[in-house]
Amino acid sequence: MTSARLPFDPIGEAARLWREHGWEGAAEGMAAVTSLMRAQAIVQAWVDDVLRPLQLSFARYELLMLLSFTREGCLPMAKAGARLQVHPTSVTNAASRLEAAGLVVRRPDPNDGRGVLVTITEAGRSLAARATELLNEQVFSRPELTSPGMRDLVDTLGELRQAAGDFET
Repeated sequence: MTSARLPFDPIGEAARLWREHGWEGAAEGMAAVTSLMRAQAIVQAWVDDVLRPLQLSFARYELLMLLSFTREGCLPMAKAGARLQVHPTSVTNAASRLEAAGLVVRRPDPNDGRGVLVTITEAGRSLAARATELLNEQVFSRPELTSPGMRDLVDTLGELRQAAGDFET
């Protein structure tokens, strides 16, 4: 991210102003949401910096990795979308871009007349492995993401996601 470093925490200041305007009961929630959104933008920029030279988005990377983890290297498109927790249009878009690049192939699902199977190619496996190596090196291993506090944050966000119906235990 190229924005200048501020001499104060603008989210902390916003929370103070929220309280000052009589919104005490919402100040912590506003700060939590705003912090999550800002952290997402920061992490997204780190990931984009790694994946952009490989001509991948994070959505396409996730689909490649999901396929690479399957026994056969393929999944029905509907199942891929469900596992990635994205709208069917999003998985179709990602698969279309990957297919155009020769990283996956799509074909009718022999077990479902209306379904489509998406299968990772050897080129897709190779690119997924390279992208993972770079992400592990440059993003996923960063001290900011591997601290005990971050583990606590992941657990807390898991509780939020579960309460919102994102998954069952």
